[in-house]
Amino acid sequence: MITDEIDRTRCSVAGTLAVVGEKWSLLVLREAFLGVRRFADFQQNLDVSRAVLTDRLNTFVDQGVLVRAPYHAEGQRQRHEYQLTQKGLDLYPALVALMEWGDRYLADGRGSALALEHRDCGGEVHLSLTCEEGHFLSGPREVRPVPLPAASLQDG
Repeated sequence: MITDEIDRTRCSVAGTLAVVGEKWSLLVLREAFLGVRRFADFQQNLDVSRAVLTDRLNTFVDQGVLVRAPYHAEGQRQRHEYQLTQKGLDLYPALVALMEWGDRYLADGRGSALALEHRDCGGEVHLSLTCEEGHFLSGPREVRPVPLPAASLQDG
């Protein structure tokens, strides 16, 4: 059985969840993708405690998902805003997948609050699975997990 052959100590899903696998983390990411940059705006939009928000933002900065950049509003002390890094931007498909799943199974007849459209043509954006050969896959039944050998350690 394939599941017996997988080295779960190197599981990318578990590693990713250690960084983003908490409700507030995903909602902070949602806000960042919607253009929110400042602590007060995150807090207002999310209605989250300062302590929880500080912890999530610090985790994302420590993990390289966000970068903290100083800004200075006139008449106020210097503060920081949070900007997505490439590592953070690479999480976008994961949020789109969660959004599409919610739209499909949790919409409760009222419809989605948000649609995604291509900036250039205005077409609706959807997430899809493709292989490196360019084939579109309809779902997990078209995918085969293949265990990889442990990475070899190199000296020096």
